[in-house]
Amino acid sequence: MKIFSQELGNVATNAFLFFEETSGQAVLFDAPNGAFDWINKINEENPFELQALYLTHGHYDHIFDGWKFTESGVSTFGHKDDQTLFEEPDTQRAFLFGEDEFKGVKINHWLTPGESLDIIGHSVEVRHVPGHCPGNVLFYISSLNLAVVGDAIFAGSIGRVDLPGGSMQVLEQSIRSQIYSLPDETHLLPGHGPATTVGREKVSNPFVRE
Repeated sequence: MKIFSQELGNVATNAFLFFEETSGQAVLFDAPNGAFDWINKINEENPFELQALYLTHGHYDHIFDGWKFTESGVSTFGHKDDQTLFEEPDTQRAFLFGEDEFKGVKINHWLTPGESLDIIGHSVEVRHVPGHCPGNVLFYISSLNLAVVGDAIFAGSIGRVDLPGGSMQVLEQSIRSQIYSLPDETHLLPGHGPATTVGREKVSNPFVRE
């Protein structure tokens, strides 16, 4: 398994491409502005079939290029609590910082907490981690010892709670119950900034400690 990552868009949002060389299949987690072109460049050197797009939540910087993938026939997954964010771009235009061509994203599959997905041969657990926004989810891949967590938690920080639908109380509860309950050695791939681990954040995160 190869994992490609790239900071994209005006607020340096992480996109993660998981590529299984043996099968030639790949999946994408989040689609910031520029993700579509980034994926095509990778595909030129590492040919693959993009199986699906998994969106951690509905904020514009994570879904900006989502419509390009859905129009290309890529199945797209997200949590229904962010349906308005996914489907109604006008609700977020005030945050675009000059970026244009922001369109709604069609979700083909609404994720449910506890759902188990088969992602290119790996079992993936979906966990609901609201607080930054209502529909933030994480994808836990135990076989790879990692979780893609969106904006719920960062290395030494947490997601903003001052945006519509945000709540510090809810986010703290989500982190304690859904993230800190993962094995300490689990690598966390956040929506912004570098990777970290569950164990590191438990003892050093100044916002939510175990």
